[in-house]
Amino acid sequence: MSALNLAPNLTGHDDLYAELVRMHDGLSEAESLGLWSRLALVLMNHIGEREVIAQGRRVAATLGRK
Repeated sequence: MSALNLAPNLTGHDDLYAELVRMHDGLSEAESLGLWSRLALVLMNHIGEREVIAQGRRVAATLGRK
C-alpha cells in the first residue's frame, strides 16, 4: 500500500493554478462544481488506491481550517 505524497512534486505551480482557474471560465456554479467532481474522479481513478485517496480526503478536509 502506498502513502500519500505530501512533498512538493510539481513544477510550474503558477501555470497549473492559472489553468485550473481558466477551466471554469464561463461556467455556472453548478457546472463548475460538476467539473471539479469529474476531475476528482478522473484523478482518483488514476491513483487507484482507496487508502491513498482516503488519506487525501482527510488532508484536504483540514486544509484552510484555523
